[in-house]
Amino acid sequence: MVIGAVALLVIGPEKLPRVARTVGTLLGKAQRYVADVKAEVNRSIELEELKKMKDTVETAARDVESSIRSGASDLERQLSEAAASANAQVGLNEPPAYLPVYPEYRHPRKKWRIKQGATPGWYKARNGIRTKALSGAARVARYRPQKFN
Repeated sequence: MVIGAVALLVIGPEKLPRVARTVGTLLGKAQRYVADVKAEVNRSIELEELKKMKDTVETAARDVESSIRSGASDLERQLSEAAASANAQVGLNEPPAYLPVYPEYRHPRKKWRIKQGATPGWYKARNGIRTKALSGAARVARYRPQKFN
């Protein structure tokens, strides 16, 4: 109240509403700026927390991967030792070829020469058997009745 009374005496009643609007807009801008700075600080703090969380997850993943690799290498070593001891008991010095042998892949070719020669061309032509494939649209266009103008 005291500040309002002093402002009324110093500025005057004509200019006081305009000065009050200007002060209000400046205070609003200042409050928005402070809120933006607070939000930016909060975002940066959250980003730092996310980075720390990411680092902990990555280290945990690396630990799991290394433990799995070490377990797999131990298992492989134990298997090779067991195979070597079994070979020594049997009297073999070289490891057995226990990998299955598969025949070479052959493409299932169609026997088009046999199909082509199964029915003679003259028989197909005489009996009206199609020798070439037509699409559905071409077949409709071929057998559609002609319009006469």
